[in-house]
Amino acid sequence: MSSDDTSDAVFKALAAPVRRKMLDALKDSPLTTGDLCARFPALDRCTVMQHLRVLEKAELVIAQRKGRERWNHLNPLPIKQIHERWIGSYAARAVDMLDRLKTDLEG
Repeated sequence: MSSDDTSDAVFKALAAPVRRKMLDALKDSPLTTGDLCARFPALDRCTVMQHLRVLEKAELVIAQRKGRERWNHLNPLPIKQIHERWIGSYAARAVDMLDRLKTDLEG
């Protein structure tokens, strides 16, 4: 998968609010699929699994089987790569512009 394809998959995965909430739920520790289903009672198990597949395709979630349980682990690296590629450089330029504006206004 090329880096553009990877970025597209990450942006697609992050586009849905429920998937962002799932990632938030996995932020502190891995959860079983059953745990995620319990945290999202408005969704049936099949829907939770569909969302998890999208997150796995984007490599945002890594699933690990332990016996009958499926543990879902957050993989923050794709988000870090998106930040470095898309957010970091734009944020740095914005801060530089604000600094120049402040200097101009004070000068």
